[in-house]
Amino acid sequence: MTEATKSDRQLSLGSDEFVWDTAEHAEAHRYLARPVLNHLRVKAAKSVLDLGCGNGSFAAEVAAHGFAVTGLDHSASGIEMARGKYPNVSFSRHDLTQPLGLEHAGQYDAAICTEVIEHLLLPRVLLKNAWSALRPGGMLVLTTPFHGYWKNLALALAGHFDAHWHPLRDYGHIKFFSRATLLQLLRESGFKDLQFATAGRIGPLAKSMIVAGTKPR
Repeated sequence: MTEATKSDRQLSLGSDEFVWDTAEHAEAHRYLARPVLNHLRVKAAKSVLDLGCGNGSFAAEVAAHGFAVTGLDHSASGIEMARGKYPNVSFSRHDLTQPLGLEHAGQYDAAICTEVIEHLLLPRVLLKNAWSALRPGGMLVLTTPFHGYWKNLALALAGHFDAHWHPLRDYGHIKFFSRATLLQLLRESGFKDLQFATAGRIGPLAKSMIVAGTKPR
């Protein structure tokens, strides 16, 4: 197998970052776009920060609906790909485990973070960064894979734990949230008026959770 034919999972092995091999939407983004965009529209957001923008495809989708989007990600391969394919969106490389620069402080009506927090050893830092970037009254919309009793049981019975959790993949999933733990994390971080939903499949077997919270004025 050549480097050109390896998947991102294989390319990331032994790398110092999550390596992107495609500029297209990740599978999860296809069913997350509508609910995330709905939250942004209801909030009447104009400026949006995409924390963990990866290859930029989701940020570009949001921008195509009239939002001014800035994307940040630690992956050099992702940022290079994003800048090359989506020149009308602002992308910068940033390690999400580190505080944001002052240029981002209080500059955004909304922050989005889609299928990223499960990859982070210190997820609270991500929430602190979102909080610092938002204006008072701003909204965070965060998604992550759903984990619940029936879904985990189904994965175990089907023998799909390894395929779902991919333990051998560098920069893969290391945090596995339930509804309770995800909501607790946002409450700890100060977000109010929390809204919770699932997406992809029926509720007990949902693919992802979507939670939105507001930074108080």
